[in-house]
Amino acid sequence: MPRTKSSASWLSRHLSDPFVKQAQRDGYRSRSAYKLIELNEKDKLIRPGMRIMDLGAAPGGWSQVAGRLVGEKGRVLATDILPMDELKNVDFIQGDFTEEAIVQQVLEWLRGAKFDLIISDIAPNISGIDSADQARSIYFLELALDTVCKTLKPGASFVAKMFQGSGSDQYLKELRAHFVKVLIRKPAASRKESREVYLVAKGFTG
Repeated sequence: MPRTKSSASWLSRHLSDPFVKQAQRDGYRSRSAYKLIELNEKDKLIRPGMRIMDLGAAPGGWSQVAGRLVGEKGRVLATDILPMDELKNVDFIQGDFTEEAIVQQVLEWLRGAKFDLIISDIAPNISGIDSADQARSIYFLELALDTVCKTLKPGASFVAKMFQGSGSDQYLKELRAHFVKVLIRKPAASRKESREVYLVAKGFTG
């Protein structure tokens, strides 16, 4: 398939991206790893021994960071509909995290416990139709919040990517009903032209 002008432009920008080059040097699977690293440095999210869930984890950039930080006494459970290669201190469940069969696998993994932190860097496949892409993004966030309400420990935190636009204010209002504090962050590795921001919700109230 011939390359379009826009795809060639994206490839050129991607290859010259300093975070892409840094990820290659540091051995991270994706440039998004630096977003979680910065969020963690600012908000002190991850500690050794924690039990963390990574929603929409593939290719594993965030799970890789979280797995290193929780150490041998902690564990990360990553889920995605796409396959993901193994990572140290990380277990993986392939499938849609909203389907009952996957939910049951997650609950079995927890063995009656709950997560200390849930993270999500999910983004919809871009169709090019802004209104549809935005609606799908908010839908994923709603599904993630439903998982949070079922499996997150009281007082714990939730971190997720959100695209600012239609529905984002309402989602923030909903999130604030479940958490003591909700912060909006724009990490350096998040491209300036992108509408993406990261929500750091602390103090889950149930």
